[in-house]
Amino acid sequence: MSAKLIFKMAAAFIMSLFTAIGGIFGGGSQKEICMIGHRGYSSRYYQNTESAFIGAAKHGSGGAETDIRVTSDGIYVTSHNSEVVLKDGTELEVADHTFAELTAQPLKQSKTKEDVYLCTFERYLEVMKEYDMICFIELKGDFSEEQVKEIFDLAAEVYSLDKCILQSFEFDNLIRAHELFPDLRIMLTYGEGDEGYERCFEYGFSIDCDYKVITEEMIEEFHSRGLEVGLWTANDPFSLAYCKSLGVDYIESDVY
Repeated sequence: MSAKLIFKMAAAFIMSLFTAIGGIFGGGSQKEICMIGHRGYSSRYYQNTESAFIGAAKHGSGGAETDIRVTSDGIYVTSHNSEVVLKDGTELEVADHTFAELTAQPLKQSKTKEDVYLCTFERYLEVMKEYDMICFIELKGDFSEEQVKEIFDLAAEVYSLDKCILQSFEFDNLIRAHELFPDLRIMLTYGEGDEGYERCFEYGFSIDCDYKVITEEMIEEFHSRGLEVGLWTANDPFSLAYCKSLGVDYIESDVY
């Protein structure tokens, strides 16, 4: 992390304290930002599980981000990594195994004492609907047109496309979804070393960016076009204050 960014974060944190004090005495206001539980409330519960999604809702998050992969028998599941580790230490590639095989045991985890299992995308949608939350849906890897259609047809059936925002590092995934679902909100996932975010403007895509990479100029470029900006992943008071100071639309966090 650069010294310049550290300075900006510290300055933003100090300003947030003054804003909070001003609010106590009736002064000051700040743009309303939607907090998104990154992989659910993943600092408290094992990431991308039903418990983490419910935990995010009860913690007060406005939405929950998740990662989508597909099993060998065509079940869409919520998993950040390409493999899952079962309770006995067995490692299984999601794409190479059936859902039954992947859920034959609980997942290996130390967040809680309860047994947790690999969660389906459908169950994620059900939880989001129950708590009226925004769905940040990140497609991990390259998805076919048929798969993209299945995923968002399911989202429309179980919940509502109005509450869903597609995300992916893979631009082709975004284009396929845009052609199939023109009204779906779409964000390019963007991080360090990535290039070409300007392509978003051609299609009307928003951006979900690593907060250490975003610039005020980028934010202005998107907002001036009526597009949204999300930031990931703010897990301490300094980074959170910095992200809030930028006036973005969404902030993803494991903690807040």
